[in-house]
Amino acid sequence: MTIYKAPLDDLRFALFDVLGAESTLTSLQGGEAHSRDLLDAVLEEAGRLSEQLLAPTNGPADEEGCHFDKATQAVTTPKGFKEAFKQFAEGGWTGLTNSEKYGGQALPGVLGTATTEIFQSGNLAWSLYPLLSEGATHAMEMHGEEWQRERFMKPIVEGRWTGTMCLTEPQAGSDLGLLKTRAEPTDNNAYKITGTKIFISAGEHDLTENIVHLVLARLPDAPEGSRGISMFIVPKFKVNEDGSLGARNTVAAGAIEHKMGIHACSTCVINLDGAEGYLIGKPHKGLMAMFTMMNAARLSVGVQGLALAERALQNSLNYARERLQSRSLSGPKFPDKPADNLLVQPDVRRMLLTQRAFVEGSRALLLYTALQTDVESRSTDEAARKAAGELVAFLIPIAKGMVTELAQECTKEALQIYGGHGYIAENGVEQFVRDARIITLYEGTTGIQAADLLGRKILQLQGVGFKHFLQEISVFCQKHSADEALRTLIGPLAIATKQWGDLTLQLAQRVQANPEELGAAATDYLYYSGYVSLAYLWARSVAAAEASTQSAAFKQAKRDTASFYFTRILPRTLVHKAAIEAGVASLPEIA
Repeated sequence: MTIYKAPLDDLRFALFDVLGAESTLTSLQGGEAHSRDLLDAVLEEAGRLSEQLLAPTNGPADEEGCHFDKATQAVTTPKGFKEAFKQFAEGGWTGLTNSEKYGGQALPGVLGTATTEIFQSGNLAWSLYPLLSEGATHAMEMHGEEWQRERFMKPIVEGRWTGTMCLTEPQAGSDLGLLKTRAEPTDNNAYKITGTKIFISAGEHDLTENIVHLVLARLPDAPEGSRGISMFIVPKFKVNEDGSLGARNTVAAGAIEHKMGIHACSTCVINLDGAEGYLIGKPHKGLMAMFTMMNAARLSVGVQGLALAERALQNSLNYARERLQSRSLSGPKFPDKPADNLLVQPDVRRMLLTQRAFVEGSRALLLYTALQTDVESRSTDEAARKAAGELVAFLIPIAKGMVTELAQECTKEALQIYGGHGYIAENGVEQFVRDARIITLYEGTTGIQAADLLGRKILQLQGVGFKHFLQEISVFCQKHSADEALRTLIGPLAIATKQWGDLTLQLAQRVQANPEELGAAATDYLYYSGYVSLAYLWARSVAAAEASTQSAAFKQAKRDTASFYFTRILPRTLVHKAAIEAGVASLPEIA
């Protein structure tokens, strides 16, 4: 049985002290009521719900898993899931950030990110059922017709239905240009969708009365490749004009995948056999709607990494405090006990500080990115909206790719602290390792995030978001150049940032000469970018702590963790720089 306590103090610090979220949010259109008091109250309630309702189900649900009935093609979720979802929906959480017009509460996206972390730490597998609905509702709001939003989106926002993303096929993973699912027009402005989709999270379950699938498919006149993809709404049960449920549609789960982690979330093979569907947006323009879902999903997957790392840290720290084993190298620290605890061991402290540095740095990065999405969608200043959108586009692959990779390291270090006891399922920490392994893969592998960052956001878009970020870091460094409390941070941050800009320019020139250099450098470039981004946010965190009314112990903890990050983590950029400079020549062909 593992423990979980919502990290409300650190969430508040990141939101209000580091990022100044209250002043930003209340200045945005419709944000007059988004005060700290309101946001605090929502965080408190999310913490209570996760600690009391979700966290206790995490281990038992993983052990039980989902049950698939081949005869009825139905999925039964683990014990406690239906009641948890009912309370979640009744509390209004399913529509937290959705428009009031469609039944939501229109609260800020950054608050949704913060509460999502809390729920995912409580039970990641459970949280995927409502989470997939977010991307579906955003896609319908931005690209659907009004009747579609009224008929299919509102019930999802209310929590009566859920949504999915049906993209992947057996032969078409990241290369969606290869997908074969067909959409045939009918006489009633609908389409018959036929094909097979795989890896569909929450594709079938017993939590709600209907499931709305957003499906990528090809029309008969579709051009080849990704330019020929359209998106369709395909409900599990057909929906009458008055919103009541009709007959069962010909879309069903053919199986659920047997996975190494997130056992309690049904990952389905979905078969469509002439299922009735409705086109979203224009024909052959489905990728626009897909990326609306994908960007939201990628940020959320980054949050999943943070959520798992947070819970792994809490449990490994607790274990290190309680576990008595051997003595300190400099002599007994607890002479009245049979042995010292694990915290006296420098290497255990290294592992714990690594986790803390990544958890708190990742939280700041994800909330920073989410706050920019609020500026992009709600600011009345067109220039500010544009800049925020460019910044978000640049940060999304870092937030997804880097944070999920760091979650692997955090959960691994937590397991290492437990030693052999971590390998035993009953202690719970091995589940974090298994659950975390998937997050580097779905919604685009780390390599795909890296290619998106370097190939699209830097080279194709000429690094517009990158330039905004570099300018912001430069202004910060200049502002705090004489600040004694940040003396050991500003210099290394300025150097790393300049190297980042120089390295990017050199890479652009090399890729222009040889396109293969992009693939050779992309992943190392993603890591380099991630480490520097976290360094900036750690420096901001120390500056915010010094200026705050936080306790002396809180401030010292921030100083200590930032110092650890800058001295023992940030130098990793040198390894990635060397790998980038080695180029494609260092990667010979393999027969």
